Amino acid sequence: MEWLQIVVLSLVQGLSEFLPVSSSAHLILVPVFSDWPDQGLAFDVALHLGSLAAVVLYFRHELVTMTASWGRSVAGRGTDDDARLAWWVILATIPVAVVGLAFEDVISEVMRSPLVLAGGLIVFGVVLGIADWRHRGTRSEYRMSGRDALWIGLAQALALIPGTSRSGITMTAALMLGLSREAAARFSFLLSIPVIVLAGGLEALGLAQDEVPVAWGDLAAGTVLSGISAYLCIHFFLVFIRRIGMQPFVVYRLILGVALIWLFG
Repeated sequence: MEWLQIVVLSLVQGLSEFLPVSSSAHLILVPVFSDWPDQGLAFDVALHLGSLAAVVLYFRHELVTMTASWGRSVAGRGTDDDARLAWWVILATIPVAVVGLAFEDVISEVMRSPLVLAGGLIVFGVVLGIADWRHRGTRSEYRMSGRDALWIGLAQALALIPGTSRSGITMTAALMLGLSREAAARFSFLLSIPVIVLAGGLEALGLAQDEVPVAWGDLAAGTVLSGISAYLCIHFFLVFIRRIGMQPFVVYRLILGVALIWLFG
Protein backbone atom coordinates (compact mmCIF):
# COMPACT_ATOMS: atom_id res chain seq x y z
CA MET A 1 0.00 0.00 0.00
CA GLU A 2 1.07 3.58 -0.62
CA TRP A 3 1.82 5.65 2.45
CA LEU A 4 -0.82 8.19 1.46
CA GLN A 5 -3.44 5.44 1.31
CA ILE A 6 -2.41 4.17 4.74
CA VAL A 7 -2.62 7.67 6.25
CA VAL A 8 -5.98 8.55 4.66
CA LEU A 9 -7.68 5.27 5.57
CA SER A 10 -6.30 5.36 9.11
CA LEU A 11 -7.49 8.92 9.69
CA VAL A 12 -10.91 8.21 8.17
CA GLN A 13 -11.37 5.18 10.41
CA GLY A 14 -9.99 6.82 13.53
CA LEU A 15 -12.14 9.94 13.22
CA SER A 16 -15.38 8.59 11.77
CA GLU A 17 -15.58 5.59 14.11
CA PHE A 18 -16.53 7.81 17.04
CA LEU A 19 -18.04 10.90 15.41
CA PRO A 20 -21.79 10.67 14.64
CA VAL A 21 -21.18 10.86 10.88
CA SER A 22 -21.04 7.21 9.67
CA SER A 23 -17.68 5.57 9.05
CA SER A 24 -19.18 3.37 6.30
CA ALA A 25 -20.20 6.42 4.27
CA HIS A 26 -16.71 7.88 4.49
CA LEU A 27 -14.92 4.64 3.70
CA ILE A 28 -17.02 4.17 0.54
CA LEU A 29 -16.00 7.65 -0.63
CA VAL A 30 -12.26 6.92 -0.44
CA PRO A 31 -12.14 4.68 -3.54
CA VAL A 32 -14.46 7.11 -5.36
CA PHE A 33 -11.85 9.85 -5.22
CA SER A 34 -8.79 7.65 -5.65
CA ASP A 35 -7.56 4.74 -7.77
CA TRP A 36 -6.21 2.81 -4.81
CA PRO A 37 -6.81 -0.95 -4.70
CA ASP A 38 -8.87 -2.47 -1.91
CA GLN A 39 -6.86 -2.36 1.31
CA GLY A 40 -7.77 -5.92 2.27
CA LEU A 41 -9.23 -7.56 5.35
CA ALA A 42 -5.97 -7.55 7.33
CA PHE A 43 -5.72 -3.77 7.15
CA ASP A 44 -9.37 -3.42 8.24
CA VAL A 45 -8.60 -5.53 11.31
CA ALA A 46 -5.57 -3.34 12.06
CA LEU A 47 -7.67 -0.17 11.86
CA HIS A 48 -10.26 -1.62 14.24
CA LEU A 49 -7.48 -2.61 16.62
CA GLY A 50 -6.23 0.98 16.66
CA SER A 51 -9.71 2.34 17.40
CA LEU A 52 -10.19 -0.24 20.15
CA ALA A 53 -6.85 0.62 21.77
CA ALA A 54 -7.76 4.32 21.72
CA VAL A 55 -11.12 4.00 23.47
CA VAL A 56 -9.77 1.52 26.03
CA LEU A 57 -6.83 3.82 26.79
CA TYR A 58 -9.04 6.88 27.08
CA PHE A 59 -11.49 5.23 29.48
CA ARG A 60 -8.92 3.04 31.22
CA HIS A 61 -9.69 4.31 34.73
CA GLU A 62 -13.45 3.90 34.29
CA LEU A 63 -12.99 0.44 32.79
CA VAL A 64 -10.81 -0.75 35.66
CA THR A 65 -13.36 0.47 38.21
CA MET A 66 -16.33 -0.92 36.26
CA THR A 67 -14.67 -4.31 35.82
CA ALA A 68 -13.79 -4.60 39.50
CA SER A 69 -17.30 -3.56 40.59
CA TRP A 70 -18.89 -5.89 38.05
CA GLY A 71 -16.80 -8.78 39.37
CA ARG A 72 -17.98 -8.07 42.92
CA SER A 73 -21.56 -7.90 41.64
CA VAL A 74 -21.25 -11.29 39.95
CA ALA A 75 -19.83 -12.72 43.18
CA GLY A 76 -22.87 -11.45 45.07
CA ARG A 77 -20.99 -8.77 47.02
CA GLY A 78 -23.29 -5.88 46.14
CA THR A 79 -23.96 -3.69 43.13
CA ASP A 80 -22.85 -0.06 42.92
CA ASP A 81 -23.08 2.54 40.14
CA ASP A 82 -20.00 1.24 38.33
CA ALA A 83 -21.26 -2.34 38.37
CA ARG A 84 -24.64 -1.23 37.05
CA LEU A 85 -22.97 0.72 34.23
CA ALA A 86 -20.98 -2.38 33.29
CA TRP A 87 -24.19 -4.44 33.24
CA TRP A 88 -25.89 -1.81 31.07
CA VAL A 89 -23.03 -1.94 28.55
CA ILE A 90 -23.43 -5.72 28.35
CA LEU A 91 -27.21 -5.48 28.05
CA ALA A 92 -27.04 -2.82 25.33
CA THR A 93 -24.62 -4.95 23.30
CA ILE A 94 -26.92 -7.97 23.01
CA PRO A 95 -29.32 -6.61 20.34
CA VAL A 96 -26.60 -5.60 17.87
CA ALA A 97 -24.80 -8.92 18.37
CA VAL A 98 -27.98 -10.93 17.68
CA VAL A 99 -29.10 -8.84 14.70
CA GLY A 100 -25.59 -8.65 13.27
CA LEU A 101 -25.10 -12.41 13.30
CA ALA A 102 -28.60 -13.07 11.95
CA PHE A 103 -28.51 -10.59 9.07
CA GLU A 104 -24.80 -10.25 8.31
CA ASP A 105 -25.12 -11.50 4.72
CA VAL A 106 -28.14 -9.31 3.91
CA ILE A 107 -26.45 -6.22 5.30
CA SER A 108 -23.13 -6.80 3.54
CA GLU A 109 -24.59 -7.79 0.16
CA VAL A 110 -27.89 -5.92 -0.23
CA MET A 111 -27.77 -2.76 1.88
CA ARG A 112 -24.40 -1.24 1.02
CA SER A 113 -25.48 0.88 -1.94
CA PRO A 114 -24.56 4.59 -1.93
CA LEU A 115 -28.24 5.55 -1.93
CA VAL A 116 -28.86 3.51 1.22
CA LEU A 117 -25.89 5.29 2.77
CA ALA A 118 -27.31 8.66 1.76
CA GLY A 119 -30.72 7.81 3.18
CA GLY A 120 -29.21 6.72 6.49
CA LEU A 121 -27.11 9.86 6.74
CA ILE A 122 -30.03 12.18 6.09
CA VAL A 123 -32.84 10.46 8.00
CA PHE A 124 -30.88 9.62 11.13
CA GLY A 125 -29.05 12.94 10.94
CA VAL A 126 -32.39 14.76 11.22
CA VAL A 127 -33.41 12.52 14.13
CA LEU A 128 -30.11 13.31 15.89
CA GLY A 129 -30.75 17.01 15.40
CA ILE A 130 -34.23 16.78 16.90
CA ALA A 131 -32.98 14.73 19.86
CA ASP A 132 -30.18 17.20 20.59
CA TRP A 133 -32.44 20.23 20.19
CA ARG A 134 -35.57 19.16 22.04
CA HIS A 135 -35.03 16.08 24.18
CA ARG A 136 -31.62 16.16 25.83
CA GLY A 137 -31.53 16.24 29.63
CA THR A 138 -28.99 16.37 32.43
CA ARG A 139 -28.70 12.75 33.58
CA SER A 140 -25.28 11.09 33.60
CA GLU A 141 -24.57 7.61 32.29
CA TYR A 142 -24.45 6.44 35.93
CA ARG A 143 -28.13 7.35 36.37
CA MET A 144 -29.38 5.12 33.58
CA SER A 145 -31.79 2.25 34.13
CA GLY A 146 -31.78 -1.19 32.56
CA ARG A 147 -34.70 -0.09 30.41
CA ASP A 148 -32.65 2.88 29.13
CA ALA A 149 -29.76 0.57 28.27
CA LEU A 150 -32.04 -1.82 26.40
CA TRP A 151 -33.56 1.00 24.33
CA ILE A 152 -30.11 2.30 23.45
CA GLY A 153 -29.04 -1.24 22.55
CA LEU A 154 -32.05 -1.67 20.27
CA ALA A 155 -31.21 1.64 18.62
CA GLN A 156 -27.61 0.50 18.18
CA ALA A 157 -28.85 -2.45 16.14
CA LEU A 158 -30.12 0.08 13.57
CA ALA A 159 -26.51 1.07 13.00
CA LEU A 160 -26.14 -2.10 10.93
CA ILE A 161 -27.98 -0.13 8.24
CA PRO A 162 -25.14 1.63 6.39
CA GLY A 163 -25.12 5.38 6.82
CA THR A 164 -26.83 5.30 10.21
CA SER A 165 -23.66 5.68 12.32
CA ARG A 166 -23.33 3.54 15.43
CA SER A 167 -22.18 6.43 17.58
CA GLY A 168 -24.82 8.71 16.08
CA ILE A 169 -27.80 6.45 16.72
CA THR A 170 -26.73 5.51 20.25
CA MET A 171 -26.20 9.17 21.16
CA THR A 172 -29.60 9.97 19.63
CA ALA A 173 -31.34 7.34 21.76
CA ALA A 174 -29.50 8.43 24.90
CA LEU A 175 -30.41 12.09 24.34
CA MET A 176 -34.06 11.17 23.81
CA LEU A 177 -33.98 9.30 27.12
CA GLY A 178 -32.83 12.43 28.94
CA LEU A 179 -29.08 11.97 29.17
CA SER A 180 -26.80 14.96 28.79
CA ARG A 181 -24.75 15.37 25.63
CA GLU A 182 -21.54 14.32 27.34
CA ALA A 183 -23.16 11.35 29.09
CA ALA A 184 -24.71 10.20 25.81
CA ALA A 185 -21.31 10.37 24.12
CA ARG A 186 -19.48 8.65 26.94
CA PHE A 187 -21.93 5.75 27.06
CA SER A 188 -21.74 5.47 23.28
CA PHE A 189 -17.94 5.26 23.46
CA LEU A 190 -18.10 2.60 26.18
CA LEU A 191 -20.56 0.65 24.01
CA SER A 192 -18.10 0.78 21.14
CA ILE A 193 -15.65 -1.49 22.98
CA PRO A 194 -17.61 -4.78 22.80
CA VAL A 195 -18.93 -3.85 19.33
CA ILE A 196 -15.43 -3.28 17.95
CA VAL A 197 -14.27 -6.51 19.58
CA LEU A 198 -17.13 -8.43 17.95
CA ALA A 199 -16.67 -6.82 14.53
CA GLY A 200 -12.90 -7.19 14.63
CA GLY A 201 -13.25 -10.78 15.78
CA LEU A 202 -15.45 -11.64 12.80
CA GLU A 203 -12.96 -10.00 10.44
CA ALA A 204 -10.09 -11.83 12.14
CA LEU A 205 -11.88 -15.15 11.59
CA GLY A 206 -12.16 -14.32 7.90
CA LEU A 207 -8.51 -13.33 7.85
CA ALA A 208 -7.49 -16.63 9.45
CA GLN A 209 -9.02 -18.43 6.46
CA ASP A 210 -7.21 -16.17 4.00
CA GLU A 211 -3.77 -17.14 2.74
CA VAL A 212 -2.87 -13.71 1.34
CA PRO A 213 0.58 -12.51 2.52
CA VAL A 214 0.47 -9.89 5.28
CA ALA A 215 2.39 -6.59 5.07
CA TRP A 216 3.16 -6.17 8.76
CA GLY A 217 4.66 -2.69 8.35
CA ASP A 218 1.47 -1.39 6.76
CA LEU A 219 -0.65 -2.98 9.50
CA ALA A 220 1.47 -1.49 12.27
CA ALA A 221 1.32 1.97 10.72
CA GLY A 222 -2.44 1.74 10.25
CA THR A 223 -2.97 0.60 13.84
CA VAL A 224 -0.88 3.42 15.30
CA LEU A 225 -2.34 6.18 13.12
CA SER A 226 -5.91 4.97 13.62
CA GLY A 227 -5.35 4.77 17.37
CA ILE A 228 -3.85 8.25 17.69
CA SER A 229 -6.53 9.91 15.58
CA ALA A 230 -9.31 8.05 17.43
CA TYR A 231 -7.93 9.04 20.84
CA LEU A 232 -7.73 12.71 19.87
CA CYS A 233 -11.19 12.50 18.31
CA ILE A 234 -12.74 11.20 21.54
CA HIS A 235 -11.08 13.91 23.63
CA PHE A 236 -11.94 16.87 21.43
CA PHE A 237 -15.43 15.61 20.60
CA LEU A 238 -16.38 15.56 24.29
CA VAL A 239 -15.11 19.12 24.67
CA PHE A 240 -16.84 20.24 21.47
CA ILE A 241 -20.32 18.93 22.24
CA ARG A 242 -20.19 20.32 25.78
CA ARG A 243 -19.77 23.80 24.33
CA ILE A 244 -21.53 23.66 20.96
CA GLY A 245 -23.66 20.53 20.65
CA MET A 246 -24.52 18.10 17.86
CA GLN A 247 -25.98 20.45 15.27
CA PRO A 248 -22.76 20.94 13.22
CA PHE A 249 -22.61 17.17 12.73
CA VAL A 250 -26.26 17.14 11.67
CA VAL A 251 -25.55 19.75 8.99
CA TYR A 252 -22.49 17.80 7.85
CA ARG A 253 -24.52 14.58 7.55
CA LEU A 254 -27.15 16.31 5.44
CA ILE A 255 -24.53 17.78 3.10
CA LEU A 256 -22.75 14.42 2.76
CA GLY A 257 -26.03 12.59 2.14
CA VAL A 258 -27.01 15.02 -0.61
CA ALA A 259 -23.51 14.71 -2.12
CA LEU A 260 -23.86 10.92 -2.26
CA ILE A 261 -27.24 11.23 -3.99
CA TRP A 262 -25.70 13.65 -6.50
CA LEU A 263 -22.73 11.37 -7.15
CA PHE A 264 -24.58 8.07 -7.40
CA GLY A 265 -28.24 8.94 -7.99
